[in-house]
Order: sequence, then structure tokens, then C-alpha cells
Amino acid sequence: MATTEHPPPSRLRTWMLQGLSDMGKSGGHTGPHAEPEPPHKGQRWYRVMCLTGVDYFSTLGYQPGIAALAAGLLSPIATIVLVIVTLAGALPVYRRVAEESPRGEGSIAMLERLLSFWKGKLFVLTLLGFAATDFLITITLSAADASTHLVENPHLESALHDKQLLITLILVALLGAVFLKGFLEAIGVAVALVGAYLALNVVVVAVGLWHVATAGHVITDWSSALTAEHGNVFAMVGVALLVFPKLALGLSGFETGVAVMPHVKGDHGDTEEHPRGRIRDTKKLLTAAALIMSVFLITTSFITTLLIPEKQFESGGDANGRALAFLAHEYLGGAFGTVYDVSTIAILWFAGASAMAGLLNLMPRYLPRYGMAPHWARAVRPMVIVFTLIGFLVTWIFDADVDAQGGAYATGVLVLISSAAIAVTIAARKADQRNWTIGFAVISAVFLYVTVANVIERPDGVKIGACFIAGIILVSLLSRLARAFELRVTSVRLDDMAERFIRDIASRKIRFIANEPDARDKAEYRDKIEQIRTDNDMPEQEDFVFVEVTVTDPSEFEAGLTVRGEVLHNRYRVLTLESSSVPNALAALLLHVRDSTGRTPHIYFEWTEGNPFANFLRFFLFGQGEVAPVTREVLREAEPDRARRPRVHTG
Repeated sequence: MATTEHPPPSRLRTWMLQGLSDMGKSGGHTGPHAEPEPPHKGQRWYRVMCLTGVDYFSTLGYQPGIAALAAGLLSPIATIVLVIVTLAGALPVYRRVAEESPRGEGSIAMLERLLSFWKGKLFVLTLLGFAATDFLITITLSAADASTHLVENPHLESALHDKQLLITLILVALLGAVFLKGFLEAIGVAVALVGAYLALNVVVVAVGLWHVATAGHVITDWSSALTAEHGNVFAMVGVALLVFPKLALGLSGFETGVAVMPHVKGDHGDTEEHPRGRIRDTKKLLTAAALIMSVFLITTSFITTLLIPEKQFESGGDANGRALAFLAHEYLGGAFGTVYDVSTIAILWFAGASAMAGLLNLMPRYLPRYGMAPHWARAVRPMVIVFTLIGFLVTWIFDADVDAQGGAYATGVLVLISSAAIAVTIAARKADQRNWTIGFAVISAVFLYVTVANVIERPDGVKIGACFIAGIILVSLLSRLARAFELRVTSVRLDDMAERFIRDIASRKIRFIANEPDARDKAEYRDKIEQIRTDNDMPEQEDFVFVEVTVTDPSEFEAGLTVRGEVLHNRYRVLTLESSSVPNALAALLLHVRDSTGRTPHIYFEWTEGNPFANFLRFFLFGQGEVAPVTREVLREAEPDRARRPRVHTG
């Protein structure tokens, strides 16, 4: 394409846009999980599990308290329902997602392949809105809960009273600073954090179970209260099913589990086309994480419900947002409780890092490719600043309240899991796997019910998700509009016949005729030549090559261009191209011909009838419209030097 001299960029600009793969391996797509490591590298699956575990396991910091607020005395039973849905629903779904997207693309990529044109892009943008809700609220909610553990530590409570919002903002800012510095390999840190946190939780759970077992009246008091409140087991299960959607935060982490797939080592014989070992070990990762979390969910909900007074879970209570930390201080002393607080704060803060990594992996994978983000959106540092500022705004709006953000978080998690369930159902149906299709369809129905129930119960979540969706779609469309005249053909390749045409015509003045293919009979080409000659007052001996562009998917933004040559009716030379945009394809061809021959090509158009604004909309949405002036504008932006710019003629 065209090359133009530009002044050297400033040091700040160079630093901001430095290596669009700061977060991952060199080259390629931005993000920590974007470029898969070669088959012989990577990490063992149990180490990579800790990378997703900082998100998944860290929910123990607030999940028991949320379950107690939602279900009260029924918290253990409702948590058992959550575990059943996790092991029988979410786990099989994401094991299948791992098979279908072994490079970490996730369920959004699976659904993207099912839909084309603008409806597919808008659908993906909607899912990205919910994904942004999930990941951004993970950052702010985790930071808010970390600050809760810090503020309510008995040794610091008086000094940090009423400072929770400020501390949360500082934690979000520190997270952004880490990513601005450069976030290369987090697995070692994640292993240490997860190992320490789970070990401390084992101690708290063991001590809690010991107190429950030795104080026999605790269990009898609980069972008596349950019977008095709900009557019988069937009523208890029914109520547990009804309140289950409020516990959906315990399902978080599966999407991240798939995103970290490229870091899994796999087998020596793995290839990018058939990474069997990576898929197998990722399934182990997902299964092990789900089983570990299930055990902790059941045991922690049991001991917190039986040992902590109900009023302590409420807003302002000592166990609000920190139920296990409350037990650590209550039964193991201030020193152990402080160590537990430090561990919880660290893993909650690092859960925000996992979410930020997910955002930086997900957004640049789609938006720049759709033309719906500026070029700098492929770089890590500008996007870190954007996401950090949004995190500040969300934290301020919610006043760093963990409970207030739970609805939005659950909505994002449930929409992504529901979309994954639907995606694997469609994949199983296409593979003609009847039993799996029925099973996944049932799981999809369950998650759709849970999602709808959560939205009805906590509509603030879908409202926040809708704000993210509206923001992403608006910014994306404005970005696409601003880049409408950008040359977006990534490469041009000519077949042998097309090369022969160009070499032949380069010995004379290079003249192309842009033709919209119709019947493609002899009369069409004869009449077109006569019209061009008449409109431009050209002699008969002038030689032409026709160029015809067929629009494929106008919603696509960037793609390579293949040019094929053919001779029609033993006389007319025709270059045929397929592209998402007629003007861009023509401009790319003209620049390629100029660069390969060293001569300035000319192209001839006829004016298109119709309203100019309507024609622009046709170009923006469908890649056609008023071709001549748009082709000229694309050339003007791509080649500022008028002397080197291909010539556009319209008659």
C-alpha cells in the first residue's frame, strides 16, 4: 500500500503504543491469552488453574455472606443447588467450549461463527457488553470487598473508618498501574496466592466444622429453625430453587478458565489445528477447579450460617462481605485473622488483574477487527487507562458497596454462561449428537431461567449491562463512521492471469473501467466502453481492463484481497474481486498496481443516481452506494501526495 513520510512520534506516544503485545508473547493480537505458546512450552494445567482461580476461588471472600443474605437459614441447601448446577451444568458446557475453541476464543467466538453480516456483529457487541459488565464489575467488586476486609480489620477499623471508597479507588488505580508497567507472566504469582488462600480457608473451615461438631446445639437449633420456618424438606428445596439465582456469583470463573487455555502445556504432538493434549488438560483444569470450589462453597456456607448471627450479615454488620474473615478473627485470634485478611485482600485484588487481563484479551479481539475501535485500541496501555477510568466511575456510582454490585456481576456471569450453553447446544446439533443436544438444551433452559429470574429480582444488573451495551455499540458505530474512508485491505494478491493483464497494460497508459456486473454478456461490456469513451471524449484506440467487485459481507472491516483475471467473449479482459466494500477494493487495487508497475493508473466511473446521503448510508452499511467519490476519498486518505495518487475519472 501507499507509503508516506511521517514525523517521528513523541516519546509518550511511543510508550503508550509500545508493542501491541506487551501483555503476551511477541507479535499478533493484544492480550495475555491471545498468542498461544508453542506446544512444547506452556505450563502444567494445575498451575494454569491458579491463574483462573484468582477469579474463581476469590469469590469465597464474599459468596458465603451473599448466600446468607439471599437464603438465610437455607443458605447451605441453596448452595448445594448451586453446586449441582455447577457440576451438572456449567462444567459440561465449558468442557465442550474448550473443545470448540482451543485457542481461548470462548463462547462468543462460537456464536460469532453462526451469524454473519450486521446481525452477527450487533449480537457480538451485545455479548461484549455483558462480558464488559462481568469483567469490570469483577474489578470493582473485588476491590470493594478487599477494602472491606481492610477497613473492618479490628486493628485498623478506627484508623480507616469511612475510607472504603478511597481505598477501593486506590486499589483500582494500583491495578491499572501494574498493567501500565507491563503484565507478562502472572502464573507464578497466582500459584502462590491461590495456594496460600486455599490453605488458610482449609484451616478456617476445619475449625468451623470442629466448633459445629462440638457445640451440638448449633445443628439442632438450625434444623429446628428450618423446620419451623419452612415446614418440610420439599418446601425447603422449593424455596432454595427460587433463591438460587441470587447465588449465581458462585458460577463465575468458567469463561476465564477457557480464556487461559493457550497457557496450558498439552502434549509434544499438539498442533494449533489439533491441540488434543491442551484440550484434555484444560478439561482437567475446569473439572478440578469446579470440584475444589464446590467443596468450599458447601462447607463455608454451612459453617457461616450456623456460627454467625443473622444480623451480622446485614449491611453494617461485622460479617457483611467478609463472613469467613469474621470466623477467622472470632475463632483463631487477631493474628491469624489479620493474616487471613491480607491473603483475602491480595487474592481479591489479583482477581481484578485476572478480569483486566480478560478485558484486554477480549475487546481487541473483536472491535478493531470490526473497524469499531481506533487503531490504538489494539495497544495495551491506552485500553488499561480507559478501563481504569471506567472502574473509577463504577466504584463511585456504587460507593464501593459489594452488595449493590452483586446484581450487575451476576447478570454478566449468567448471560455469558447462557450464551455458552446455547452455543454448545447448536454445536452438538450440527455434529448430529442427539443425546448431547438434548442435555445441553436442558442446561440452556436452566441457565436462561436463572438469568431471567435474576433480572426480574435484580433489574439493576441488566440496566447496568444495557448501559455497557449501549456505550459499546454507540462508540463502535461512531468509530466505524470515523474510519469509513480508511483503506482497510490488508493485502492484495493477483493470480497469474491478472498479473499478465497488468504487465501488458503497463506498457501503455493504465486504464481501468469500474463495472457493476449484471448479465456479463457481450453487449454489456461493449456499451460500457462506448459510454466511457463518450463521457470522457477519448479516442477508440484507447485500451481498457474492466474491474468488477462483488460484495461479500459488508459488515467485515479488514480483509485480504484476491484478484482473478479472465477473458470474456474472447475479447474483454476482466479483473474480478470479492470484498466487503467496493470503493476500498478498487482503491487497494489501484495502489497495488501503482506500486508494482511504477506507473499511475487511471480508473473510470459513471455517476450513481440517487440521493447522496442515501448513497453514503448504502456504502456505510452495505459497501456500495456512490462508488466514485468514495474511492477517490479512500485514495486521498491513503496517499496524501497528489502527484502519486491514482487518477479517478467520472462522467
